[in-house]
Amino acid sequence: MKKIWISLLCCCLWGQVWSTELPEVVLRDIEGHDVNVAHLVAKGKPVILSFFATWCKPCMRELTALNELYPDWQEETGVEIVLVSIDQAQDALKVKPLVDGNGWEFRVLLDPNGTLKREMNVQNVPHLFVIDGKGHIIYNHTGYTEGDETEIRKYLR
Repeated sequence: MKKIWISLLCCCLWGQVWSTELPEVVLRDIEGHDVNVAHLVAKGKPVILSFFATWCKPCMRELTALNELYPDWQEETGVEIVLVSIDQAQDALKVKPLVDGNGWEFRVLLDPNGTLKREMNVQNVPHLFVIDGKGHIIYNHTGYTEGDETEIRKYLR
């Protein structure tokens, strides 16, 4: 009952409902392995979960910025960045070449049916979540503006 009231309060205050934990959804990564999203924080380290699409220009700017900061953030906090492509099945073949071509060393999941996107109430991309080491969503942001990384880093600490 308490969780329902908190969800209703969140809905009234922020205009949307999203869980405070990652859902039990299994997606395939770009290497063809199944990944249960709820288990991404099994190591007790923070995770950045970033929804993107290959056709999204702001997504490309955000992911380039994250890639530049990733080594420092990993060293400082142990964070893992996980990308979730929302590209449709016919465009999913473009994801791996894009990732490889940009030298991104992120884990990349494919969500061609929008299952995780719906579960996490993602309406537009880019959409980024910061999940703490216990699996709780502590930050969520839609869109990208240069400098958003400063806010993300605060939550990683």
